[in-house]
Amino acid sequence: MGDARIVADRERGAAQRAASFAVWYLRVVTFLNFLSAVWVSFGQDLRRHNTENYFTPYLLTAGFASGVFTMFLAITMRRRKRAAWILNLVLSGLFLLLFAFALAFPEIRRYPQNWISCILTAAFVASLVVGRREFYAKGDRSNPKLAAAVAIGGLLVTSLLAAFLVTVTNQAHDAHRSTFLDRWRYGVLRLVSVAADDSRFPGITTPNWVNVTINVLSTLLILAVFYAAFRSRRAVDPLTEDDERRLRALLDRYGDRDSLGYFALRREKSAVWSPTGKAAVVYRVLGGVSLASGDPIGDLEAWPGAIEPWLAEAREHGWIPAVMGASEEAGTVYARHGLDALELGDEAIVETAEFTLDGRAMRTVRQAYNRVKRAGYEVRIRRHQDIPADEMAYLLKRADDWRDGATERGFSMALGRLGHPDDGQCMMLECTDGDGELRAVLSFVPWGPHGLSLDLMRRDRDSENGLMEFMVIELLNRAQEIQITQVSLNFAMFRSVFERGARLGAGPVLRLWRSLLSFFSRWWQIESLYRANAKYRPIWEPRFLLFEKSADLLRIGVASARAEGFLEAPGLPKWLHRKHLESHG
Repeated sequence: MGDARIVADRERGAAQRAASFAVWYLRVVTFLNFLSAVWVSFGQDLRRHNTENYFTPYLLTAGFASGVFTMFLAITMRRRKRAAWILNLVLSGLFLLLFAFALAFPEIRRYPQNWISCILTAAFVASLVVGRREFYAKGDRSNPKLAAAVAIGGLLVTSLLAAFLVTVTNQAHDAHRSTFLDRWRYGVLRLVSVAADDSRFPGITTPNWVNVTINVLSTLLILAVFYAAFRSRRAVDPLTEDDERRLRALLDRYGDRDSLGYFALRREKSAVWSPTGKAAVVYRVLGGVSLASGDPIGDLEAWPGAIEPWLAEAREHGWIPAVMGASEEAGTVYARHGLDALELGDEAIVETAEFTLDGRAMRTVRQAYNRVKRAGYEVRIRRHQDIPADEMAYLLKRADDWRDGATERGFSMALGRLGHPDDGQCMMLECTDGDGELRAVLSFVPWGPHGLSLDLMRRDRDSENGLMEFMVIELLNRAQEIQITQVSLNFAMFRSVFERGARLGAGPVLRLWRSLLSFFSRWWQIESLYRANAKYRPIWEPRFLLFEKSADLLRIGVASARAEGFLEAPGLPKWLHRKHLESHG
């Protein structure tokens, strides 16, 4: 048994080294291709070798377009795409057979460069064969059809555009000798080969910028086809009614562990369960990133049983695993499974029994609260289930009218819906002015039996300043009445930077970092959220971003921004993306 395990470990190690060699081979070839595009003499030598008595190693064809091609293959191979492995094995195998046939001729054999090319190509083929088990990531089943459609449709559109450019910029003296068909053929040849034999088209002479533009179109078309061919599976099935029922049961038992637990019930998320069903990791796939939010749901002892299949599913589909907004406790558990941690910021949590408006430190907050109260504003606090349907419809309409922008933001710390019948335990705060007119609403989701977590804030922009603070303080002052002991407020990103950077003796790096964040706060609520939460003198609970490799942080950041609604990716119409949500509505 021990010997078999040793042999298996050796085979796995050999496969990993072979797979790594294949990836690095493609990276080196990519570098040489791009180098040949900017180093003219080097590129000319490569092209001459390919057209005379020599041949270069697999995929080393010189030029920007070939560099893009090999770069894409290197990226997809690094992500362990099975389709990329098959493509490379077929192409490199054919090249190796061609080289072996060519070396049978003495006039080819006498050049040492050809032997080097053959050996390098053979080494690449061997690494693919030995490392075959390391390329396991599955793509979407629709990828081949989509890639074919993109190739055919893209070639038609770009060739017509190329023909139009050639037509309007043709500088040949005998331009009348060329027909539109000739100009279209010229554009197609330049798209396909990135070059064209001008002697075959005597009636066509184009400026250099036109040829460059057509070459760029060719590169973009190649990228689009490869993206369609190798894209990761978009997502698995969203939460089913059974998933939601089981998650609610876990939240009833363990919901007081994580203030973000209730947000796992967002309908666009998916769930992976532990074998015992006592824990689940809830996530969403965006841009090839499997993005989990908050802590796993359920029993702490069962968390590893849910984390392991989530990671295995990510590897199977070539997704990058990441967790957004995990607590320190969850980060420790995830770290045992190979994830690294980066502190994102802090969550503001107020213990209602400890909150008071007394004291010099609360003077400014106390004055603002009293000012709003003297203006006649009042707050009504009710569970969603206690609000009549007609009143809830009015609240929804007003909240929608006050929404800032068309995009509903939120993923890890927002529910993404308001007034749904299944969310009857959520808490609604309604604020009216002295005339009884509704001016603002706050909604909180349950955090265990005696906690609330802020979900939504909406107010009339013409209302009194400090209205939101007034509502939060009313909630904290009346917490005993509604049997609430703790309230989670907004998340303050990079909170420690603002706090430590303002202290006496802060270092130059920390001060510079704080200045940069203050600058970007003009467009994003970074510092303002920290200031808005700090006035309640909360307990700051750190939240972490968890990831496997630092090289993936950019993609994870983009996926997180898309999930939270700060970035809108082009693609299908929104009503198609929301189709699965309506089925659960």
